[in-house]
Amino acid sequence: MPRLNGIIETAFHVRDLSASAGFYQHVLGLELIERGERLCALSVAGRHLLLLFLEGGTNEPLETAGGIIPPHDGSGALHFAFAIDRSDLAPWEQRLRQKGVAVESRVNWELGGTSLYFRDPDGHLVELATPGNWPIY
Repeated sequence: MPRLNGIIETAFHVRDLSASAGFYQHVLGLELIERGERLCALSVAGRHLLLLFLEGGTNEPLETAGGIIPPHDGSGALHFAFAIDRSDLAPWEQRLRQKGVAVESRVNWELGGTSLYFRDPDGHLVELATPGNWPIY
């Protein structure tokens, strides 16, 4: 059986592309890779991509020089997690406070990990997770 090598992109839809891109750049320090009218691509640790699509901006197929990207869409408050080092937990809590981002919850997991939960401008649930949340992380 062929195997998967990982997840390259995490994508979700936002109401205001500029506000959401600004949040992820200025609060979480993600690097802007590409910006267009319907898409903003941000680098996560130089290895992964967070794609922000403008709500309604991907309802039609998109023709590119290399082929057609099929339409897709999403709505509602979604959830995703960023991995952080255990030693960065307190500095992240401090940074979120400084940026005016309220931590909605803090969970200490049975395997020894800790998660901080907060919301982005669209109400998506963002998690910062230290190792020890899952058997594989």
